[in-house]
Amino acid sequence: MKISGVDVRELKKEYGTPLYIYDAAMLKNNMRLYINNFKSNQFETEVLFASKAFNVKEMVRIVDQEGLSLDCVSVGEFYTALNVGYDPKKVYFHGNNKSPDELRFIIMNNVGTIVVDNLMELVALDMITKELKKNVNIIIRLNVGVSAHTHKFIVTAHVDSKFGVAYKSDDYNTMLEVINKSEYINFLGFHSHIGSQIFDLKAFDAALEKLITYCKDFDKPLVLNIGGGFGVHYTDEDQPIPFDVVSKNLIETCENALAKSNVKIKKLCIEPGRSIVGEAGYTLYTIGFTKKTPNKEYYFIDGGMTDNIRPALYQAKYDCDIIDKENDKKDHTVTIAGKCCESGDLIIEDYKLPEANPGDLLITYTTGAYGYSMSSNYNKALTPAVVFVEDGKSKLVVRRMTLDELIEREE
Repeated sequence: MKISGVDVRELKKEYGTPLYIYDAAMLKNNMRLYINNFKSNQFETEVLFASKAFNVKEMVRIVDQEGLSLDCVSVGEFYTALNVGYDPKKVYFHGNNKSPDELRFIIMNNVGTIVVDNLMELVALDMITKELKKNVNIIIRLNVGVSAHTHKFIVTAHVDSKFGVAYKSDDYNTMLEVINKSEYINFLGFHSHIGSQIFDLKAFDAALEKLITYCKDFDKPLVLNIGGGFGVHYTDEDQPIPFDVVSKNLIETCENALAKSNVKIKKLCIEPGRSIVGEAGYTLYTIGFTKKTPNKEYYFIDGGMTDNIRPALYQAKYDCDIIDKENDKKDHTVTIAGKCCESGDLIIEDYKLPEANPGDLLITYTTGAYGYSMSSNYNKALTPAVVFVEDGKSKLVVRRMTLDELIEREE
């Protein structure tokens, strides 16, 4: 099996397993599908990469090269961007509980826009801008009352989310008062994020139409950020919408809603993350022992929940193959289990595969989002390496953690 012209067996020999593999050409193509189709002649547009999905220096470099802005949710993500020379003015900084030190750091380092989550944050931000005598741009995260998950959405649900404030609530009204009195805070508009792994564009339409109605309260064109959450293909249960279609649909919905409401906006933003990196990523494992119990057959791999926690957290499903046995008869119903000391360390359950032997390589698909980002050193596991492949060549972008590095911060 080859990925972007690189044989995965050669990757195993050079970099070992477990191994995160990214198809760099696919990453770039996914970005271009958004950039090239998310355009309007009525307002500005901006595509942000939601870096929580996968934030390493090489990824930020590609984001920069392809002309995307960046969504950061921690000082660590922001610092990574600064470290590779990414323009901080293109960063939108999120979070529901930003500390005073975090706010000072990003302001002093010229962050472009702060997505303000709540009233207390705004009050703290106002004090810090006065202390630093620095201007900041903000957008307010609103809870628009639209909750979307996979194939359905509910317009009145999820009003108790930990994120955002409700339009016209007491906190919202007070936030506008704080903004009007502030010397250094520049209010630009609103942000909304309605869920993840969404396949029904009507959910985005409903949220966007709500945001546009709120624009009537202001005498200047606002920036609207509709967030991300666009679905990808993990298994055949998923039917994602092509990214170019998503982009064009959002533009069309926005233009129609603006005409209907007779208002104008300055800019429309989106924040794809998973949909850019998800299907471009793979995880390669080596199969060790196999075992049969009265009701199950296990294939054990040299990784597990430390490199992919999503099955344990969300019951996430994946497809996989045994390298060089992709076309063999799949007559074993097996569970792919990791090596952590946890019964829940199961990557894929009850999956049809050929017979496996120790040393076989197993590859899981669509692990580019939230695999490396959510990896841990539980059981003192070593963080795997990350390689990018493109045009028949591989590039190590994160080296495998060593035993010394595992304990270097311990006294």
